[in-house]
Amino acid sequence: MALPIRIISSMATKQLLSDLIAQYQQEFPHREVEVESVGGVDAAKRVQAGESFDIVALASNAIEQLTAAGKIVPATRVDLVRSGVAAAVRSGSARPDISSEDAVKHAVVSARTLGYSTGPSGVQLAKLFERWGIADQIRDRIVTAPPGVPVGALIAKGEVELGFQQLSELINLSGIDLLGPLPPTIQITTVFSAGVSVTSNQSEAAQALLNFMASPATAQTKLRNGMEAATAHA
Repeated sequence: MALPIRIISSMATKQLLSDLIAQYQQEFPHREVEVESVGGVDAAKRVQAGESFDIVALASNAIEQLTAAGKIVPATRVDLVRSGVAAAVRSGSARPDISSEDAVKHAVVSARTLGYSTGPSGVQLAKLFERWGIADQIRDRIVTAPPGVPVGALIAKGEVELGFQQLSELINLSGIDLLGPLPPTIQITTVFSAGVSVTSNQSEAAQALLNFMASPATAQTKLRNGMEAATAHA
């Protein structure tokens, strides 16, 4: 019997991969797939250290770095989704306006506590706050979610008043009210990609799964998870 296809991913694509695999197994019911979703930084470190997986699914820049380091087979990479950042507050609390760049800036400055992740979106938000010239003003109010912990969980517990994270990580959480995506002028878009690990002993099966995940048949599943197919970008 074939071994399960093992995938390691960041938290941003945890639910997406679960749904894509369920869709895949409707066509290939006997093909077992196991996904471990952790903080993206931790996932990359484990792959870099030589831990054995069949597929690695992370932000595209991390996939590029791991490919350059000889950990992912170059020709196997597929771009899966484009994912944007959204904002949220605790359920039932006041909903600040985030319809424009100025409105988001005002909401950020006004919030008692702010939350974002250690992932790509958090890095870009920190740069945005620097560009706005408010980084020093809000520094003591920022709560950075530990790797693997959704910002939404901190919002739901009241530890964060205004939080930002990939829409895909906020969309299915209880205890929070989603304010919507960041406006286009400051939207932070991350492409999530995947590739076959050099440690895989079933690279053909892994590549077949990746090709399915990147196919047009999965577009609606991606939209339901707050993402769009990466093939839609220029």
